[in-house]
Amino acid sequence: MSAFDLLLLVLLGAIWGASFLFIRVAAPVLGPIPLMDLRVIVAAAALLLYSAARRRNPLLPHRWRDFVVLGTLNNAIPFVTIATAELVLTASLGAILNATSPFFTVIVAAIWARARPSAAQVAGTVIGFAGVAVLTGVGSLELGPGVLGGIALALVGAFSYAVAAVYTGRTFLRLPPISLAVNQLIVSGTILLLPAIATRTAAPLDPAALASAVALALLGTSVGYLIYFRLIERTGPTRAITVTLLIPIFGVLLGHLVLGEPVGPGLLAGLALILLGVSLVNGLLPAGRRVHVPTTGAGAASD
Repeated sequence: MSAFDLLLLVLLGAIWGASFLFIRVAAPVLGPIPLMDLRVIVAAAALLLYSAARRRNPLLPHRWRDFVVLGTLNNAIPFVTIATAELVLTASLGAILNATSPFFTVIVAAIWARARPSAAQVAGTVIGFAGVAVLTGVGSLELGPGVLGGIALALVGAFSYAVAAVYTGRTFLRLPPISLAVNQLIVSGTILLLPAIATRTAAPLDPAALASAVALALLGTSVGYLIYFRLIERTGPTRAITVTLLIPIFGVLLGHLVLGEPVGPGLLAGLALILLGVSLVNGLLPAGRRVHVPTTGAGAASD
């Protein structure tokens, strides 16, 4: 990997890690569903303008049924559940829990796609969920129904990403990444439109919340997708997916520096276990390079 590609990788990790900070600031003000509908609509518009500038047409209306499934699984469900979770969870914890999606992908791929996981992937999945247990263990969090519900919602979002990853691998072979991104964003924006209108808040617009929403859409989604696709093109998916390790690190760092979120030993221990598990599952350690785990390339790591 060249120095430029490494810079892109770190930048992408920072952008997607910061997305959890943007959600934490904007969701309580705008509401989770309105925020996420705004996110996907603005991001889709930006990517369409980008495609027009390059004189390309990414729209595939004849495949709308497939994109309804993908937009629901890869955007609508995880975006809303994670944003709702962050009403009660810190941005740091949201970023860490989102990193569990590769573990769910191993399970879904084994059941649905009959992909036999390697021993390293099984071990990584077990270690990763042990990390989740540590995060929710005694002394790590002040547990209560709200926090436990938030953790459950965050894990639902990670599971939805995993199902979307396997579905993408089975349904959208050799589809241009920009088409994959634009079409699912348009569909998910349509799916969320009426719920967003119904659940809009009466709170006055806060400049910080509005700025966070715009940054989430333009930076976290549009720019993030373009950088990720460029990395896949330049370095291949195996190296590009290493961004999964950087997202929770930046999420924790930015949550602490910008929002003053506490970083205790339980959170750090859980983060370390989850990152070790992700390394094994994604084949980033020598013992884990035998079996491919599908990723969407357009959202599983990107909340």
